[in-house]
Amino acid sequence: MSVIIVSNNFFHLTLITNTFKRRNLLIMESSECSFEEPPSSILNLITPASLKNLATLTYSGAIKKEKILKSIPRESWNDWRWQLKNRITTLKQLEEVIEVTPKEREGVLASGGRLAMAITPYFASLIDPYNPDCPIRRQAVPRIEESYKLPHDMIDPCEEDNHSPVPGLIHRYPDRALLIVTDQCAMYCRYCTRRRMVGAEENVISRGRLEDVYSYLKTNKKIRDVLISGGDPLLLKEEILEDILSNLRKIPNIEIIRLGTRVPVTLPQRINTPFVEMLKKYHPIWMSIHFSHPKEITRDVKRACGILADGGIPLGSQTVLLQGINDKPNIMKKLMHELLKIRVRPYYIYQCDPVVGTGHFRTPISVGINIMEKLRGHTTGYAVPTFVIDAPGGGGKIPVSPVYLISQADGRVTLRNYEGKIFEYYESAKQVKQFERVNQFKLFDS
Repeated sequence: MSVIIVSNNFFHLTLITNTFKRRNLLIMESSECSFEEPPSSILNLITPASLKNLATLTYSGAIKKEKILKSIPRESWNDWRWQLKNRITTLKQLEEVIEVTPKEREGVLASGGRLAMAITPYFASLIDPYNPDCPIRRQAVPRIEESYKLPHDMIDPCEEDNHSPVPGLIHRYPDRALLIVTDQCAMYCRYCTRRRMVGAEENVISRGRLEDVYSYLKTNKKIRDVLISGGDPLLLKEEILEDILSNLRKIPNIEIIRLGTRVPVTLPQRINTPFVEMLKKYHPIWMSIHFSHPKEITRDVKRACGILADGGIPLGSQTVLLQGINDKPNIMKKLMHELLKIRVRPYYIYQCDPVVGTGHFRTPISVGINIMEKLRGHTTGYAVPTFVIDAPGGGGKIPVSPVYLISQADGRVTLRNYEGKIFEYYESAKQVKQFERVNQFKLFDS
């Protein structure tokens, strides 16, 4: 049996494999095939009456209420500006998409001001509306736990503000700097480390502050690498972003420009060929993309990353370790494999920063170490990122890994491999020196 399901302009040809009753709704387990735009043969089968009847259908746990099954023109859905304009920002809008739990209701009502709720229709379409533990939902929908402050929580755990020589620029490492160009994101991740500043007014850095940044970079010639972040720099007007890239490229000591973004994941409609053609003019451009779960890697995300990779932009992933979302080795391995398939190189797994309101997302350090243990040696090295803790108090990224070096003494190194087997390695340099000393004594004796 097959059925056509239309949801938020997603067209799914669904093969029904099983049906059962849940909350007086007809629930269907299925496999699906999605289309960016509907084949004409499918469109001919869709009638207003059938759309109304399909309002209670579900597949893969994704039930859409009748209100969001209304027709959305394809041109609107694929327009990134439409997506931004129609973000879910109120409790009423959220209730049209999911069954809101009491904890979520309290969290939404308490989330005004900084890090207010904002979810693009695209990202909302990935949410399971009946499962509060859906990994997409957990990242996007506020909960009351965000109002809890634990004993060691901090407002600015990385002490970025204390490493800011001029407004908008953070200079913590010797040869690189971080440029904050906006406080706006397409979707506000509930575990954001910059929740102290992100989403309050959705402003863009001023021309005057940019001039101060350029002057600082010119006079500090050791800085060779600038990471443009925010908020999300890919939400800037194209002419503003290009102006920033152009001015950075004019500074002789700036060798590499990086863009830190989550837009290809939460708003993939933003990525198109003209935009990437603009970026290409300022190569070498690198891009760090924030991924959290395999469910995020949809057809749209694959398309966006493909355009970026085809434009010669090396893509790396940054993933925050999150309790109940990606803290299982099999989930993290699946994410790393899916990233490689779309030409994104896994770069970092971050221990969740101890920022106020994120305690319910944080895991013990041992969870991250165990994930690294299950990756190293068990899969290709390209799929193994570096697990780091951004040291509270501004200490920078500190890599953490399982212990493979057992002992080291007198030129002999004892090692453990990924299977737990023990091996010894003899350092040849020390052996050569010992050999030379022995020969010298023999020569003297003769």
